[in-house]
Amino acid sequence: MVTQTKVRINKYIAQSGVASRRKADELIKDGQVRINGQLVKDLGVLVDPSRDSVKVGRKLIKPVNKFVYYKFNKPTSVLSTVNDPEDRKTVMNYFMGIQERIFPVGRLDWDSEGLLLLTNDGEFAQKVAHPSQKIPKTYLVKVAGNITDQKLQKLRNGVTIPGGRVQAILVEKVPNKDSKYQWLKIIIAEGKNRQIRYMMEKIDCDVKKLQRVAIGMLKLGKLKKGQYQQLSDEQVEKVFYKFKPQKLVQTPKRKKKVVKKKKKTQNVLSKKEFFKRINKNK
Repeated sequence: MVTQTKVRINKYIAQSGVASRRKADELIKDGQVRINGQLVKDLGVLVDPSRDSVKVGRKLIKPVNKFVYYKFNKPTSVLSTVNDPEDRKTVMNYFMGIQERIFPVGRLDWDSEGLLLLTNDGEFAQKVAHPSQKIPKTYLVKVAGNITDQKLQKLRNGVTIPGGRVQAILVEKVPNKDSKYQWLKIIIAEGKNRQIRYMMEKIDCDVKKLQRVAIGMLKLGKLKKGQYQQLSDEQVEKVFYKFKPQKLVQTPKRKKKVVKKKKKTQNVLSKKEFFKRINKNK
């Protein structure tokens, strides 16, 4: 929606459905943004949507009037990007019939599959992808290696991987009939590059398959690989559900012993002693 007040250039680009604010900053630094014909590299420059002309590359952009949101079941060997210089398959190959100019929210690795969001709402993409929001993401992981309770507890406590310290909000074994491999359900909130694969390396386990099945409370559902579905407003809101893990083992609270205070007893004098004291004080 076009406003009459000035906005930062990265926000203007995000509202135009070109990219998220973070990606917009990269476009500005790369010299791909011009305002009224002038090259812009200052991330703090303001734009007047009612007067200024903004181009990204050679394309004139305007804030969009309608935002759309899709969930997509990304197959493996597909890039989570709009285009690829090496002409490899990207998620956009599955959205050829979409009129809006959409882009993926965050990413899933080339060799990972499952739930991926796409939209033309840069503000939404920024909020979902930014680490400060701590949007929980749920994965099913097929691993080779000996999975012990001690190893799972190590993931809960936190491990250091390239990019910093991370931990699992929840991690547990998933029952399966395959004796060769073990399946794990793991929920994380940091979303660092190849995070789960690095976490599995820390407990000497090799990832054979990695599938994202939920973002927040929004689930992949019955979407087949390569299929997408447009989201309703209610489904979009589910993305921002904050996961609160329950304790796997709840230790019963010890009842505090109630120590009854002894009432102070008053010394009761006999009638004889009472009159004896009176006579003594005279």
